[in-house]
Amino acid sequence: MVKITSVYDGGLRCTAIHAPSGIRLITDAPVDNHGKGESFSPTDLVATAVANCMMTVMGITAERHGINLKGTTVILFKEMSRDLPRRIVSLRSEMSIPLPADHPQRPLLEAAAKACPVKQSLSPDIDSTIDFSWVG
Repeated sequence: MVKITSVYDGGLRCTAIHAPSGIRLITDAPVDNHGKGESFSPTDLVATAVANCMMTVMGITAERHGINLKGTTVILFKEMSRDLPRRIVSLRSEMSIPLPADHPQRPLLEAAAKACPVKQSLSPDIDSTIDFSWVG
């Protein structure tokens, strides 16, 4: 279990403290939802968590097989609902992997990304399509 303490700072800004490391993270409401948009919003962190989780799980799998994934990138596009309740409706990803398209472990690595725990925790109503580009 990991302890995270969050404090409302006022002005639609919050600070979270990750107990194991002491790292602080600030969130701010987005401009389109009454905020200043000066930092990640809470839903931006969900999107970031999906992207980073996919690469982390792929990285674990790659290390087991002696594959170097350094330079892999994810561009993630988050879309919010236009109706109420306000919610994430789409987290579409474009993942660029610096390996050839015919890499023998391609199916394994793509399956690892799709199995990331954050992605698996999302509602199935959220479009979480991943477009893989093998560019090595």
